[in-house]
Amino acid sequence: MREEVLRVFIAIEIKDQDVLRNLIRIRDLIASSGADVKPVEDENIHLTLRFIGEVPVSVVEEVCNVLANLKHSRFEMHVKGVGVFPTIHRPRVVWAGIAEGSSELIELHNMVERELHRLRVPADREEFTPHITLLRVKSGKGVDKLVKLIEEFKDADFGATPVERIVLKKSTLTPRGPIYTDMCYKSLD
Repeated sequence: MREEVLRVFIAIEIKDQDVLRNLIRIRDLIASSGADVKPVEDENIHLTLRFIGEVPVSVVEEVCNVLANLKHSRFEMHVKGVGVFPTIHRPRVVWAGIAEGSSELIELHNMVERELHRLRVPADREEFTPHITLLRVKSGKGVDKLVKLIEEFKDADFGATPVERIVLKKSTLTPRGPIYTDMCYKSLD
């Protein structure tokens, strides 16, 4: 019998409610531009430290052990600016950036990446850029209006939020959007 496979990722949650409200407000303003976008659901707004993908339950348990043994101090991340991936001319993802706290997030990501490598989890294909996804662009419809709003909010200051723990989340895909379930977490020192 084959082992159950779960779709998982490691996340940092937005703890400060004012920061979360600011992210939701700007996301909603951008979503109302008329562009063909899919906003990230309020309860799903987070920073992905490492997307792992579909792995057997046994690997999920090993990742939980890795997180339990991670040593990193708490810090604050300042959420600032709005941008897009891959380019402003072909936006696919609209995100909020990280100002202060970015180097700590990269350090944390690299620690996790080394441990996942030991578990034989394939390396991340893309270079890690700390960001919080707000919307996904589904087509080119209304992109000109979207780009104007991105320019308008490029220096938006969402505020600072503490990074106190990292969480392994399971992602269950549904027609209405993903449902995230916490699998395990590690409180930072």
